[in-house]
Amino acid sequence: MNMAEKTRVLIADDHPIFRQGLIKLLEAHEPSLIVGECGDGMETLQCIRDLKPDIAIVDISMPTMNGLEIIRCAKRENLPVEFIVLTMYKEEEYLNEALDHGIKGYLVKDNAVSDLITCLKAVARGECYVSPIVSNYLIRRKERIESLYVKNPELANLTATEKRILKLIADNMTSRQIAGALCISHRTVQNHRTHICEKLGLKGYNKLLQFALENKSCL
Repeated sequence: MNMAEKTRVLIADDHPIFRQGLIKLLEAHEPSLIVGECGDGMETLQCIRDLKPDIAIVDISMPTMNGLEIIRCAKRENLPVEFIVLTMYKEEEYLNEALDHGIKGYLVKDNAVSDLITCLKAVARGECYVSPIVSNYLIRRKERIESLYVKNPELANLTATEKRILKLIADNMTSRQIAGALCISHRTVQNHRTHICEKLGLKGYNKLLQFALENKSCL
C-alpha cells in the first residue's frame, strides 16, 4: 500500500447511523478515500471485488453473509484487501476466529470511535491492531499455544495442510465438508486425518475430534 496516496476504504455495517458516524470520523481525521459503504454481507463482498479497497472495515454480524464469511471468501479469491473487524463481542472465541482468518484489525464497537483512526493507520502501515480492551487476551492466547506445543511437541511435525484440517475438525466439520472447503477429495481428507492421528499418537474412535475441540482456541 502506497502511503503517499490516500488509503481506499470500504465500510460495511448494517446500522446506517453507526456507518455514517464512521464515515464522518474518517473524513475529518484521516487522509482516506471512502470508496463505498454497504449494509449487508453479499453486497460487501461484491463491492470488494468491484471497488478494490485497500482496507475493508466489516461488522461481524450482518445479514446475508457475516463478516467472517466475507473474509473467508475474499481470502479464497485472493482479493488484495486487508480487513478490520468491528464487533460487539468481547468473547475470546470471536477474536480467535477472526485472527485465524488473517484479519489485521479487531475493534470492539464500544471503543471503535476512539480506536478506529489508530487502527486504520496501523493497518495501512502493514501492522496489526487490536482494541486494548481485548489485548490481554492475546498474551494469554500466546501462552496457551506455547503450553499446548510443550505438552504436544508432535504438533510441530504436522504439515500446513494437516494443521488446516485440524482447525476445520475443531470447527466440527465433517470430512466431506472439509473436502468441499479445501477442494480436495474425501479420501484425501481421510488420509490426512489418519496421518494426523499417527503423528499425535491419537488412537480410538473420535479421539481426533476430542483433541481438536479441547484445543480449538490454540490451533
